[in-house]
Amino acid sequence: MTITGKNATDGPQSAPTLKRVLGLPSLIAFGLTSMGILSVVAVYGAGTEISDGHLPAAYIAALVAMLFTAHSYGQMARHVPVTGGAYAYASRAFGSPVGFLVGWAMMLDYLFLPMVNFLLFGLYLNSLVPVIPPQLAVLICLMVVGLFSVIGVAWIKKMNIVVVAASVLVILVFLVLAVVNAPDVSFHSLTRPLTPGEGGVAPVMAAAAIVAFAFLGFDGVSTLSEESRNPQRDVPRGIVLSTLFAGLGYTVFSVAGSLIAPEWRSIMNLDAAGTELMQRAGGDVLMVVFVIVNLCGLVLCGTAAQMSVSRVIYAMGRDRILPEALARLHPRFRTPYFAAVLVSAVSLIALVITLEQAVYMINFGALVAFAVVNLATIKVVFFDLRKRGAAGIVRNLVMPVLGFAFIAWLWTSLAWFTYLLGAAWHAVGAVIFLLRRRKCGGQVALTFDDGMVAAAAVPAGPKSGEREGARTPGN
Repeated sequence: MTITGKNATDGPQSAPTLKRVLGLPSLIAFGLTSMGILSVVAVYGAGTEISDGHLPAAYIAALVAMLFTAHSYGQMARHVPVTGGAYAYASRAFGSPVGFLVGWAMMLDYLFLPMVNFLLFGLYLNSLVPVIPPQLAVLICLMVVGLFSVIGVAWIKKMNIVVVAASVLVILVFLVLAVVNAPDVSFHSLTRPLTPGEGGVAPVMAAAAIVAFAFLGFDGVSTLSEESRNPQRDVPRGIVLSTLFAGLGYTVFSVAGSLIAPEWRSIMNLDAAGTELMQRAGGDVLMVVFVIVNLCGLVLCGTAAQMSVSRVIYAMGRDRILPEALARLHPRFRTPYFAAVLVSAVSLIALVITLEQAVYMINFGALVAFAVVNLATIKVVFFDLRKRGAAGIVRNLVMPVLGFAFIAWLWTSLAWFTYLLGAAWHAVGAVIFLLRRRKCGGQVALTFDDGMVAAAAVPAGPKSGEREGARTPGN
């Protein structure tokens, strides 16, 4: 992915590039930490209340729906294996103006996603150590995440695996203790929350719209294509598998929660349902361990989000859509440190906003990116690459359409002011794009050449006078 008229191989051979150090396990761990394995507790109370005690059914519905979009990300990552995620995919499919606006929306998502983790870190640390004010804890977390973002993926991937393992261990211990200490363990008590209740499917689907946002972050894996050893194989797998594993974990956790607290109205504080469930299952010891592991998970989840947005900014700086200084790489760590520092500076907003405000802005940016990636898959893979065999029709047309339909439905769950703020954000982005294009002396565009994308994988289309090729079966 290069600037128009500039080849990827131009310039000094010693120019720094992103390190290709990530394998499939690291990508899966990155995706899981981006979503936050223990983020299930953040929406447990709201999801349980809306579904009337059938939260596991809501998670199953949300998982199936989100897998369609994860599949679209995987298909685009396979055929457009460059950093930038939805920004790069939208640019490849619909041109640089649309790509920029999608990247701009992604920045809204990724800029506020670390802030959510900072705010939650402040709340949890204050609950564990009341002498530390929440805002001080937010600032501490912000500084640590900024440092980790500069150090880069080579070291962070080890921490991700450790925290993922610790989170899984906490969940397993909770599952065992929930079964041991549950007032009733029977076939009925296990399957009841997995099926719609007296209210029918409507409450379950309404809750699915809420808990679907626990999956936000899996798309961050797509921004690491240029740091993966085998991006065309491992990035698609990492996206889908991390989404699948997270969804299964959320479902199993919520089933265990329904066992230890079969009457959800008995939970004293639905906003802090996670700590209460842990205390009911394993006492204060398990609750404290849960809080500590969750704090570590919030730091790494914030790091994953900040690394993702810094790479989107890096890609846009490299393409001169944003100032080129943002494309500078650290001479030692080979990370986009200018972009990371900028994100840390913007994240200081977390000191003055509420958790609810940050969540609304995340939802807007994520849904814009998800919707466009589904459409980009249809445009690039189904139409441009003509992957229209029997399997191709299902994978490259039907599944992206279903993914887009679910994302469109999720739009109806957003608050009205989210649309207003989102429109204002895009208006600012459009002005920036026009100013940058004028400064660069014309069209600021992305081209995809042999240096970044295999010509056989992403053909630009038939040359003048060349006959369209026959349909190609497959994915």
